[in-house]
Amino acid sequence: MKRAFCYDWHSSHKFQLMQKIDLHSHSTISDGSYTPSELVSYAAGQGVTVMALTDHDDTGGLEEARQAAEVHGIRLINGVEISVSWKGRTIHIVGLNVDPAYPPMAAGLEAIRAGRLIRAEAMSVELEKVGIPGSLDGARQYAKERIISRTHFARFLVANGHAKDVKAVFKHFLVKGKPGYVSHNWAGMNEAIGWIRESGGIAVLAHPGRYDIGKTTLHALFADFKAAGGEAVEVVSGSHTPDQYKQFAEFARQYDLLASSGSDYHGPTHNYFDMGRLPPLPEVCKPVWERFGIE
Repeated sequence: MKRAFCYDWHSSHKFQLMQKIDLHSHSTISDGSYTPSELVSYAAGQGVTVMALTDHDDTGGLEEARQAAEVHGIRLINGVEISVSWKGRTIHIVGLNVDPAYPPMAAGLEAIRAGRLIRAEAMSVELEKVGIPGSLDGARQYAKERIISRTHFARFLVANGHAKDVKAVFKHFLVKGKPGYVSHNWAGMNEAIGWIRESGGIAVLAHPGRYDIGKTTLHALFADFKAAGGEAVEVVSGSHTPDQYKQFAEFARQYDLLASSGSDYHGPTHNYFDMGRLPPLPEVCKPVWERFGIE
């Protein structure tokens, strides 16, 4: 049987070079710097013609983004990035083309957001233990909507001189074994992928190169993701290296997954890769956006 992933259509490669596609980005609804409409406007200025707004555990910005997309002539794909617990680790699963009104998804995301607040309160206690008071109120100054994330704490820590930038924060704080880290149980993998699929969407394993796991565990993650109904993986991500593009193109081939591409853009002061500047997918990849009628 021919795998859905592999193909030799040079026209698809040329298409991606001409039409800039970004299927992973964040607004102020979660931890981005721009409002949904500002983000769409920025993307348009960068030449992006197809984008997904994938805020963490929240679809509240999609309507505003859609209205802006109509103004700027951008094709907007409804998205969300769901926090998932897997074998004691936190991973992220992007849902593309989801229905934000699907009741089980809406209820599940609301529960995750409530859990985020509980975690934020615990993180502030841990930071206070190492002489950093007021972090919860400080993080709230950067959280403009319903979510308080580690990124908001990171911005507070940078602003108050505890780290030189957000990247440094995630080396010295808020991660396992460092001050401010708090473990938390998110949605289960089967649960999150179920919400995505049942709402009409496609589940995408986000930025697998960011997970600090060995090769054997990485294969276990892909196998479980595929078994749960996952259909795609971010091959080109703002946080991946060129070698990782090749690595995850091969994982996509092995696990018969479609390939996605996204900058994971959060704003000018916290981004891995700018919108409109992503390299093309490896030619062996079959893009996930073909499922949306984009060829």
